[in-house]
Order: sequence, then C-alpha cells, then structure tokens
Amino acid sequence: MRKPPIPLLLVVILLLGALLPQRAEADRLRLIRDAEIETIIRTYSTPLFQAAGLSPQGIRLYLVQDRALNAFVAGGLNMFINTGLLMDAEHAGQVIGVIAHETGHLSGGHLATRGTALEQTRGALIATYLLGLGAALATGEPGVGAAVISGGQDVALRGLLQYTRTQESAADQAAVTLLKATRQSPRGLLEFMQKLEGQEVLLTDNQDPYLRTHPLTQERITFLENAVSESPFADLPATPELTMMHDRMRAKLIGFLRPLSQVLRVYPEDDVSLPARYARAIAYYRVPDIDKALVEIDGLLAENPEDPYFRELRGQMLLEHGRVAEALPEYQAAANALPNAPQIRQALAKAQVQMNDPEMDRAALVNLAETLRQEPSNPSAWRLAAVAHGRLGDQGMTALALAEGALARGRFAEARDRADHAIGLLEKNSASWLRAQDLKNEAERRVKRAE
Repeated sequence: MRKPPIPLLLVVILLLGALLPQRAEADRLRLIRDAEIETIIRTYSTPLFQAAGLSPQGIRLYLVQDRALNAFVAGGLNMFINTGLLMDAEHAGQVIGVIAHETGHLSGGHLATRGTALEQTRGALIATYLLGLGAALATGEPGVGAAVISGGQDVALRGLLQYTRTQESAADQAAVTLLKATRQSPRGLLEFMQKLEGQEVLLTDNQDPYLRTHPLTQERITFLENAVSESPFADLPATPELTMMHDRMRAKLIGFLRPLSQVLRVYPEDDVSLPARYARAIAYYRVPDIDKALVEIDGLLAENPEDPYFRELRGQMLLEHGRVAEALPEYQAAANALPNAPQIRQALAKAQVQMNDPEMDRAALVNLAETLRQEPSNPSAWRLAAVAHGRLGDQGMTALALAEGALARGRFAEARDRADHAIGLLEKNSASWLRAQDLKNEAERRVKRAE
C-alpha cells in the first residue's frame, strides 16, 4: 500500500542548534515555503515597508510552522511569522496590524539595542543560522515545503527577542502611523492584542510566545483603543481582494498542516465556498485520496481556469502520483501566468527533468536559470541543473552545478573540490570557467575560516 505523501515536502536538517525554541520542549524551528502564501504576505507588507522608508526587497520574510501566535524580527531585516498566527487571524487586518507593529521595530532600530546581548549568546551561531536560512528555505518545491533548523542548543527565545515596554509602545505608535499612511484601520492590531490580553494570568510556559517577548500593558491597549477611535479608517474593512487572499491562505495552511478530520470540521463537505474546496482538495491529496482531491481541484479550475495556484496544486498532485506527463501542462500553465515566481519555475523544471527527454532537459535548464537568477543559493535548483547538464553530456557544467549546490549547503570542502574538477573540464577563460575559479576561491576562504 502506498504511503501517504508527506505534506511538508522537503526537510533540510542543519545542525546549527535551535536558535529560537518557542516552548521549553521545542528543539527545532520549522520554516515553510509556499509561493502563494509568500505572495500574500508580500502584498500585505510592501505598502507598510514603503511607508516606513524601508526597501521591501531588502526585508526577508519567513513562515514558521508553529501553532502558537507569534511574529518577530531578528538578525537585521528578517521577519518571521508563525502559521498559527495566520490560521488564527480572523481577517487580513489582524495580520496586517501585526506586520505593521513588527515593521515599527525594524524602522525604530530596536534590533540594534540587542546587539550586545546577541553577541554574548553565541553571536557566531546566530549569524550562521541566519545566513543558512536562505539555503534551508530554498527548496523550490510547490505547496507547503518545509526546512528544519534543528539541534540541542537551548538559546531561549525570550532572552534573545525580548523587547522593553518602551520599545513596544514605540512600535505600536509606529504601526498606527504606518496604517494611517496606508489608509488602513488599526482595529486589527487592537483585536490581536486583545486576543493575548487574557493570557497574562497564565503561567509563562502556557502563554503564546508573542506575549512573552512583546510585553503587553494596559497602557498599550488603551493607546490602541484611542487610535481606533481617532482613526478616519477605523471602520474601513479590508478590500475584497485582501479578504479572499486571507481566506485562501488560511484554508491552504489548514489543508496542509492539519489532519483530514480537523480540516473537515473547519470546512465540512457541504461548504461549497472556494476556500473550503481548496482546503479539502489539499487534505484529500495528503491522505492520499487522489480521486477526491482531483474532483475538488477540477471544480475550482472549472470556475477559475486561469488561477496559477490551482494549476500548481493540480500539477503537484499528479506529479507525486507518478503522472508526470499530465502534471507538466499544469505546471507550464502556472509558470506562464507567473513567469517571475522562482518556486513555480523550479517545480516545472522538476517535472521536465522527470520526463527523461533531452528537449525537456534543455527546457528545464531555462526555467532553472530564472529560479537561480532570483535565488542563487538554492541548493535543490542546482541539484536539478546538475542532473539536466549530466544527461546532456556536459560534464563541466555538471561539476560546476554540483559545486554551487555544495556551497549553498555550506559544504565548503566539497564545493572547493567540485569547483576544482569543473575548472579542469570547462573551456579556459569562459564565463563558466571564471565562475568556477571564483567559487573555488570562496570555498577555500570558507574552509580556512572554519578551521
């Protein structure tokens, strides 16, 4: 009997220590990737970043698979948001309010004041961890793909991410200003804080991490209540587009991250809304019940034939059940609609490589080139590129792709050796040969630094 597909498609283990355990018993941090959800969070956050004078492209957003309500910024311009917060939020405004608050920490320079504390608590480990996030997350897989940062080191979250009450108040004030500048209501942020307000009487280990690291006071609640009463946008609801984005995101996360029984309690079969059918399609595919899953996704596509994320999901279902030829046009349609989405281009390349056809291998390399243009430290994309080059008989480019992948994974000695091999195979002074030289030198520097 075929085993059910794993809902979190790729697990990358990095033995760097658990930098940010969120409960006493936790020893790892799960980070997930999904093209649609990342786009939604970017849509929420970009106006806020711009209003704060921050470059949206310079801020890296990470999704943490954890049911606790939490969001935090760390290690410079890195923002982390828990799936628990996204699934528990009743509407887009609550998520946007939290992002506005965290943006206030970034624009207020609050991370800089923690520099000494960070340095005193394994600063080198923290730096390595943050540098490794890109490689760990660059799975390029469709659906909700996971990367795990794990280990036995217990660096307490509250110690590293604790803000002062003054900083919290300043971030609230900044959030209100940013929401006003973007013509959005502060009510969502107030509602989120009110969710946490009743937890103050709980023992610390039972509180949501957000409350433990973002001290909540009555003064903060009062400030936000006043901000709502004074805001000209207080009663302005989220746009229909943002509302549907939130409903789809929540359905997708529940479909991927919760058991089928729980999915059906939230989205019973008599619920014919788009989010409900989306969640059930994912949940059935995970069981796996491919027939039921296809019925749900085909119904959605009949009504929304151009939706790239429905096409991507259908391609994923078929590919993972060995129906590669059927999956290929689904991924192609998704990539045509979203040509700049690196995860979707990589998923298409994966299907093309599995066709085991030279023309498809060449097409895969085109798609992987776009993926790697945006995510040059994507190890799984380099691995696929190595396979395609190898099938086409290009040993030099195969060696170079393997060297790039090794560097992205932090395997510096392997990267040095593979780059040296590529140098002996590639045409001297060609662009690829020069890249192999640079890569070898960089890998050697990393090896010496680690000694």
